[in-house]
Amino acid sequence: MRATLAVLAGDGVGPEVTAEAVRCLEKIAALFGHEFALVPAAFGGVAIDAHADPLPQQTLALCLRADAVLLGAVGGPKWSAPAAKVRPEQGLLRLRRELGVYANLRPVRVHPALVDASPIKPQFLSGVDLIFVRELTGGIYFGAKARSSERASDECTYSVAEIERVVRVGAALARKRRRKLTSIDKANVLETSRLWREVCTRIVEQEFADIALEHMLVDAAAMHLLLRPREFDVLVTENMFGDILTDEASMLCGSLGLLPSASIGAGSRGLYEPIHGSAPDIAGRGIANPYGAILSAALLLRHSLHLHAEARALESAVARALDDGARTADIARAAVPPCSTRAAGSAVIERLAARA
Repeated sequence: MRATLAVLAGDGVGPEVTAEAVRCLEKIAALFGHEFALVPAAFGGVAIDAHADPLPQQTLALCLRADAVLLGAVGGPKWSAPAAKVRPEQGLLRLRRELGVYANLRPVRVHPALVDASPIKPQFLSGVDLIFVRELTGGIYFGAKARSSERASDECTYSVAEIERVVRVGAALARKRRRKLTSIDKANVLETSRLWREVCTRIVEQEFADIALEHMLVDAAAMHLLLRPREFDVLVTENMFGDILTDEASMLCGSLGLLPSASIGAGSRGLYEPIHGSAPDIAGRGIANPYGAILSAALLLRHSLHLHAEARALESAVARALDDGARTADIARAAVPPCSTRAAGSAVIERLAARA
């Protein structure tokens, strides 16, 4: 297969973790006989510095013609002053909308070798395997905004069509897994959530009657994610709730640095990125965890390129690297020196090579 992949390394630790994901994709291409054109482009804060725009036109054009987009992370103190008119996050929101990627998939699996890395008691972690489907291009992040010296507002709106399409993604995933869908809202307070609950119920009853649907308020979901995480299968929710809850769920695994994501829409082109931020406090030190970025590359192989064997090979190589103790500082054992970002990437590549 020949594929063009846009590589937006971004800011902070983004270039460091993305470099390891790129190396893994190059190794996959060599092992399986593919040609991947991995094309870098400026995005985020570095693009503001170079082009006064977090999403320059040439970067957007590349993303729109590419088969998939691999992203590191954006943002940092340099561009986050309260009075800043242009922010890296504006480029990210625009890119999601331009690509039409309205469903963000965030799988959460607890690796048996990393139970000790989680702050959660081990008895709650065995068998945890869930996936969030977060609506990505609507809600409060995209609503009308206003601010004066005395007041600020952020409007949250959802249409029936926006809810229908993301619920269908979640329900279809549940049908392939354990046939349980949990829809998370705040229907006791918010009109958008009441609409969400009504639409979700209708879609499941009419189109997915073979799956079990559970509605849960977001505050209860936050508690049950830690109290009974293994009981969840697929969770579908709106934009802001999904953003917050998946950061919480990362603690089941032990670190934000471990979790990948895939943002998909109606076509095969997707946007793939670890769920962590740019972590400017550790940028340039070579200690960032690259596994979330590498696993995002595996999701890219699966969802955009439909290379399922290659995706499984990369995920298996990550699992074996962790089994063998290749841990960065965020998940390291107290008595064992952590490995560097580069060493973690190399551990995955070595295990890919061993399968050849």
